[in-house]
Amino acid sequence: MKKNGTSLFLLSDGTIKVDGGSVFGQVPRFQWQGMATPDRHNRVRLGLNCLLIRNGSHCVLLDTGVGSKEPEEVRNVYGLGPSRLLKELRALDLSPKDITDVVLTHLHFDHTGGATRLDRAGTPVPTFPLATYYVQRAAWEEANDPGERAVYNYHPDDFLPLNRSGQLQLLDGDADIAYGIKVRVTDSHTEGHQMILFDHGGERLAFPGDLIPTPYHLQLACIAASDKAPENTLERKRELLR
Repeated sequence: MKKNGTSLFLLSDGTIKVDGGSVFGQVPRFQWQGMATPDRHNRVRLGLNCLLIRNGSHCVLLDTGVGSKEPEEVRNVYGLGPSRLLKELRALDLSPKDITDVVLTHLHFDHTGGATRLDRAGTPVPTFPLATYYVQRAAWEEANDPGERAVYNYHPDDFLPLNRSGQLQLLDGDADIAYGIKVRVTDSHTEGHQMILFDHGGERLAFPGDLIPTPYHLQLACIAASDKAPENTLERKRELLR
């Protein structure tokens, strides 16, 4: 989609399979299985979707999917296939060096894994060597000291290399990133979870991250069991949809 010199591209890093009860929370299985058919392990398939905003020489990537670092055990648990994000960038005639900014909604591995890759020595390094990575400070602090409920959602090799390389930009609340892109803190799913808003061709567009992880979560009562503060999720969704 292209308007006013700005192009938008919905990109995919593939899919992930997640326990249906975790995805749909208090919604009973007999209801949610009509929306998303579970496999024999009770997992539903979700898209690892990312968004590219291209404006002249600026290429801003929103979230990065799981990436390619996960060991076989983790890939089996979540039904992960090959990472697709870099292939989809190449289809747009872009390389990792063309990405100027990466905005991460939060630091769970299914949104942040593609932010780093393994070099030839097997060391995790930033996937996009010239990009600035934007993360809320509260999200960074939680990822570095997660509680027992959240610890398995964070993989340090996904985000610690961003700090070591000097490419990490921590944000303290709502902010204007650049090129008309705004971030708004929603918390709820995690501490420091942020959504992205921007105007495009007279329309206000939103990239809500895991505040609204599927179209079914547009229903106010449909809230993932993994959300840290579900009542806050409800209020943030109500505000956004209003």
